[in-house]
Amino acid sequence: MTEVTQYAQIDWDDQGRPHSRQYDDIYFSKEQSLEETRHVFIDQNDLRRRFTALQPGQCLVIGETGFGTGLNFFCAWQLFAECAPRDARLHFISVEKYPLTRADLGRALALWPQLAPFSSQLLAQYVAVHQGFQPFVFEQGRVRLTLMIGDVLEQLPQLDAQVDAWFLDGFAPAKNPQMWTPELFAQIGRLSSPTATLGTFTSTGWVRRGLIAVGFTMKRIPGIGKKWEILRGTFNGRPAEQPLPPASAPWFARPPVLPGPRQALVIGAGLAGCASAASLAARGWQVKVLERHATPAAEASGNPQGVLYLKLSAHGTALSRLILSGFGYTRRLLERLQRGQDWDGCGVLQLAFDAKEDQRQQQLAEAFNPQLLQRLDREQAEQLAGVALGSGGLFYPEGGWVHPPALCQAQLQHPNITLLPHHQVLQLRKVDGLWQAWESEKLLASAPLVVLATAAEIHSFEPCAGLPLKRIRGQITRLPVTAQSQALSTVVCADGYVAPPRNGEHTLGASFDFHSTDLTPTTGEHVGNLGLLEAISSDLAQRLGAHDLDPHALQGRAAFRCTSPDYLPIVGPLADQAQFNEVYAVLARDARQIPDSPCPWLEGLFINSGHGSRGLITAPLSGELIAAWADNAPLPVPRAVAEACHPNRFMLRDLVRSKNAAASGKPHAKS
Repeated sequence: MTEVTQYAQIDWDDQGRPHSRQYDDIYFSKEQSLEETRHVFIDQNDLRRRFTALQPGQCLVIGETGFGTGLNFFCAWQLFAECAPRDARLHFISVEKYPLTRADLGRALALWPQLAPFSSQLLAQYVAVHQGFQPFVFEQGRVRLTLMIGDVLEQLPQLDAQVDAWFLDGFAPAKNPQMWTPELFAQIGRLSSPTATLGTFTSTGWVRRGLIAVGFTMKRIPGIGKKWEILRGTFNGRPAEQPLPPASAPWFARPPVLPGPRQALVIGAGLAGCASAASLAARGWQVKVLERHATPAAEASGNPQGVLYLKLSAHGTALSRLILSGFGYTRRLLERLQRGQDWDGCGVLQLAFDAKEDQRQQQLAEAFNPQLLQRLDREQAEQLAGVALGSGGLFYPEGGWVHPPALCQAQLQHPNITLLPHHQVLQLRKVDGLWQAWESEKLLASAPLVVLATAAEIHSFEPCAGLPLKRIRGQITRLPVTAQSQALSTVVCADGYVAPPRNGEHTLGASFDFHSTDLTPTTGEHVGNLGLLEAISSDLAQRLGAHDLDPHALQGRAAFRCTSPDYLPIVGPLADQAQFNEVYAVLARDARQIPDSPCPWLEGLFINSGHGSRGLITAPLSGELIAAWADNAPLPVPRAVAEACHPNRFMLRDLVRSKNAAASGKPHAKS
């Protein structure tokens, strides 16, 4: 894992224009920046005509190398707003190795006040921009931006998308030769849609020849200002001599696009269900959310305060990459809520409570940017937290706490979403291409697409009975704030967590019980939570008068977390297990085989579950992933991460394990 993303090192000239210290090159033409952008990228990709011609629900995808100050994005968005139909969509995907800090970005964007209606929207969301895929959503989903932070030759191979128009920007080939390579051109060819076009400011011969080699017809066009020539390209398809990119295994391939009306059912109105509904609605789906309780967020998503808890790995695991992208996506969502009441970006402090944790934190501090996490000694941690602590730890300055019901309610506030409370779905039936939701003998609703987001309760639906989800009971304790406890100014975590006050109470928790199925809060777990508080800060426990509290009188709530054996959520389309085992039976004999047979999908059925204690970070982004699968849109996470979260991974593992079990002569045990 080589996160440690540096921000752009910028010098400013006497007219306030940025110059890259890393590449010793300008970000844009000093005299004709807007005119050059429009000539090189907008005009050469014929975007005015293409935006105007978009059909209802159609999305045009632009890919860019080198986001820089975002000038090209804002010009494209401005034109899209001017001439595209209201129900058309724009998705802009851009790679940037050295993102600007928010302060530098704001300073650069001030040079173009005419773009402020668009650039101000990015600045309002420009938080938690770290390594990997960072999705942004504007205009209730009409415009999307996916920033891929990192080296272009590391990021583009992870992208699963079809790009309709390319902006090949970045710094000049002479200044940044590592980018303008055959490997880059091969990725551009791989990702191009059949009608893709391309514009670039450089007319360098080897760039032109490299693009021709991957299937583009290239033409030199007169430049603008001091630029004599630029290049325009049209994609003709992959040349026969070009090697085919490795295909996705069929069980992870994209399911067929559903015919018929863009209508969906989401079962469950917790974090995962509300996120799925919001992401589908933003893409034009009419969504009905069926919830068995009277209100959303009535179960595990109903705690008064949840923590934006980042348990990362220094080794770039799929879970760590998902958390890093999901953290940024959730943080940007929270900017729309009421700070102090619905959330607070007060930071999260993870204590180095033993030698093993201290060593893990040291590795993380070496692997990640200090804008994401900072290693603090005990004195620094105490000064930041406002209470005495037993150790230092890692501080996440962009973290904090969230009132999950407020986030759920906010995500349901889309005109395409209808919430149906007191609707308990007991059975799904597929009839004439529609998924029907039934409560006993009562048909509740039907649609071509259904998302199951009922945590471990999805086991009650026959197609999901084999998914290895487990429930873990957790109980939180609500402690009344005191004059002394108000000093706590950040979330502090060890084996448990305690949050600064909200509405006159601190939230303390949470217990882990793998066996109990009773959700009645117990005195024993309140006592256990007070023990967690003592381990976090005996000073805070004293400030709260914890030793004098009557455990029998304490208030709290219990709910079930839902997790998977590999701690990754289960997100995506689902296959029919019996047919899967039949179609891919060869895997039980040779796991290296990749059969050509298409996956036997349960068409229109999607899962969003298994988020454990990280739902605030992983569930909202997983809603985006569900909608991208359903819409055949660019995936908002690296392809490998999407596959690591895929529901079909367990069917695949079971087949492979059955081979290994047979070889060893031992019976195969399911997870």
